[in-house]
Amino acid sequence: MVDHSFADLSLAALYDGLNPWGPGDDFYLDLVMAAGSVLDVGCGTGRLLRRARARGHRGRLLGLDPAAAMLVQARRAAPDGEWALGDLLTRLWDGEFELVVMAGYTFQTLVGDEELRAGLRAVRAALAEGGRFVFETRDPAARAWETWGPDRVREVTGPDGTAVRVWREVREVRGGPGGDRVAFTETFEGGSGGRDRAPALTRVSRGTLRFLDNERLGGFLAEAGLEVVEQYGDWGRGPVGAGGPEIITISAPLGVR
Repeated sequence: MVDHSFADLSLAALYDGLNPWGPGDDFYLDLVMAAGSVLDVGCGTGRLLRRARARGHRGRLLGLDPAAAMLVQARRAAPDGEWALGDLLTRLWDGEFELVVMAGYTFQTLVGDEELRAGLRAVRAALAEGGRFVFETRDPAARAWETWGPDRVREVTGPDGTAVRVWREVREVRGGPGGDRVAFTETFEGGSGGRDRAPALTRVSRGTLRFLDNERLGGFLAEAGLEVVEQYGDWGRGPVGAGGPEIITISAPLGVR
């Protein structure tokens, strides 16, 4: 589940700048503040849990991420926080958490069927009875990958004050007529190498994301003993499939609402 784009320190330092706080973060923060214990899977720099603590959350907040470079950022910002290196399968869970979240499209990094099944079983094991598992995935009907390309560049200021440009390019769409696995590269280019010289920073990472439709998503959840409680197509809580780009899912253990 590593997001290889941010697996080294120089790139992890750019993450929050490339992903400024937005409506999705507010959505998750409200849920975190209402829960006594929270597991943030793929916590990245720990921004969500740090904000919750600053707002007065006094319960257990555990941030889990497989990228050591991201946790370096989290620990620098909140050395007293509970940060753990690894993924859902690196620990045995025993119903410790009222809320498990996978924000920032972390859910889409579970690419293979068995990887997804194992991850969801681990989430179910981590949830207390009556708990909630909340995540978002891009609705494949919106075909977000068609907007990726070198003409859609994001720019952020790096720690040394220089501009870094970032863009994605699709390499392959596979998994059936509509496609559900999108392989891509992400390029980071910036800094100054001097006149007529290459940029000081150039990184190209490769990744794959899975785009599940709602029917298959529900099937995987049910296999793991989870069911959908609420779903939204955007952060304003509009319906799924009404032109919204997301499938935002609030789920719970089967039979517990």
